[in-house]
Amino acid sequence: MRSSLEEIPDTLAGVRALHELLAGLADEPTEVIVGIEKDRGLLVAALVGASYRVFAVNPMSAARYRERHVTSGSKSDPGDAKVLADLVRTDRHNHREAAGDSEGVEALTVLARAHQNAVWARQREANALRNALKDYYPGALDAFGTDLDGRDALAILAIAPTPSLGRRLSRSRVAAALARAGRQRSLERRASEIQAALRAEQLAPGPTLEAAYGATTAAHVALIQAYSAQLEALEGSLRESFEAHPSAGVVHSLPGLGTILGARVLAEFGDDPERYASAQSRRNYAGTSPITRASGKSHVVLARHRRNRRLADALDQWAFCSLSTSTGARAYYDELRARDKTHRQAIRQLANRWVGILHACLEQGVAYDEGIAWKHRVDLAA
Repeated sequence: MRSSLEEIPDTLAGVRALHELLAGLADEPTEVIVGIEKDRGLLVAALVGASYRVFAVNPMSAARYRERHVTSGSKSDPGDAKVLADLVRTDRHNHREAAGDSEGVEALTVLARAHQNAVWARQREANALRNALKDYYPGALDAFGTDLDGRDALAILAIAPTPSLGRRLSRSRVAAALARAGRQRSLERRASEIQAALRAEQLAPGPTLEAAYGATTAAHVALIQAYSAQLEALEGSLRESFEAHPSAGVVHSLPGLGTILGARVLAEFGDDPERYASAQSRRNYAGTSPITRASGKSHVVLARHRRNRRLADALDQWAFCSLSTSTGARAYYDELRARDKTHRQAIRQLANRWVGILHACLEQGVAYDEGIAWKHRVDLAA
C-alpha cells in the first residue's frame, strides 16, 4: 500500500485516487491524519476541504526529525514521506493543524505577495541601475541621489542614458521630460539642478564602453517603469480585495497600518479564528517574540531570525510607521532606547507589542483604541 501511495501525483486525478484509497481505510474523514510541509495551496485546500486533519510541518522541523533516524545525510522522497507520517502519528500535538482560511483571505494573500514580489523586483533593478551609474555616469547619481526609481530619474535617464547624451540636454528639454513624467511644482528650478549635475566635469569611459553601459541603463529603466505600472494595477486589486474582507475595518484602525501594509499583515496571518490560541502564539508565528536558550548557568535571550520573511518585513514597517501616528508607541520606543536598546531592537519589541494588540482587536472584533491599548503605560506615567 505504501508504494501505491508514493505513486499518487499532485493532480486532480491523483487527489481523486487518494480519496478513493482512503475511503476504504477510514470510516470518517477526520480519522485521516496528513503531514505536509506547507499550509497553503490547491492541494492543501483539497485535503482540508475533504475534512482530513492536515498538519503543516515546518521543513526545518521535518529535517530535524529526519536526522533522528538517518545520520548519513541521505534524503529521498519516500524517506521524507515516512518521516512526516511518523511525525504526525506520534508528535502531532506539538505541531499546528493547517488553518481553514477563507477564500477571501487566500485571494488577498495571492495579491499581497504578488505586489511585494514586484516591489522587491523593482528595488533589485534600481540597485543594479545605481551600481552601473557609479561605474560610468556619476553625474546622474549627483542629480537624482537614491531616488533612481522616481519619476524624475526615469524620465531623464530614458532620454539620456549616457553621459554624452546627458551633457547635450538643454534645460527646456529636461523641463519637458519632467513635465511629461508628472512633475508640476518647481519645474524650472529642478530642471536647472539636473542640467547642472549632468554637465558637471566627471571621469568618462570610452565611447564603446559608454554605449554598452547606456544599453544596460535603458533596459533597467524600462524594467523599472514596467514594474511601476504593474504595481499600480496590483495596488488597485489589492485595495479592493482588502476592503471587502470583514476584518479590514479592525486592521485599518491600527496606527501605521494603511491599506497596502494592512493587507499584507492580514494576508500573512490569515483569518482562521482557531489558528492562534493566544496572543503569544500569534507572536511566536510572527517571529517577534524572543527565544530563550538556557543550559546550566547560561541563560540567553535571543531574537528569532528564522521566521516568515514577508510578515516580518511588514511588521517592521508597521512598527516604524506607528512612531509618528501613535503617542503610546512613540513613548514605548523612546523608553526602550533610553534603556540602551538599539533602534533595531526597539522596533522589534514594538512590533511584538503591536502583534498582541492586533490579536486582541481581532479576537474581540473591535477597532483600536489608543487609551485602552496603552492604558498601563498611561497609568504608570500618572
